[in-house]
Amino acid sequence: MARKARPLSQADKEEAFRIATKALTRWYADDIAAGMTDEDLEAALVRVLGIWGGSCGPGRLDDVFQGAGLKIWAGWHIVNHVTEAPLFKGKATIAMARHVYGIANPNDRQMSLF
Repeated sequence: MARKARPLSQADKEEAFRIATKALTRWYADDIAAGMTDEDLEAALVRVLGIWGGSCGPGRLDDVFQGAGLKIWAGWHIVNHVTEAPLFKGKATIAMARHVYGIANPNDRQMSLF
């Protein structure tokens, strides 16, 4: 069955991120609740993403990820990690983890507005 390529929506990108980092909330639940520095979150993401991984299937996003560089690729087509730029890389991956999982940074002195 051929895949029908289509652009990724913001919801698709978030879903790809959740697929790649699904172990983060299980392995680091206590740390997430207490807040994590950028260095701690980076180390956790490297461990969760691992050396190399991926996921795909009929009607599902093709998701490829690696801990080195905190890179995550995804698409509605078979992703070529060599020729395609990652959706998330480095600090963008850390920022997305904070957004998706609501991880506070204990070094951030800004008071919460909500």
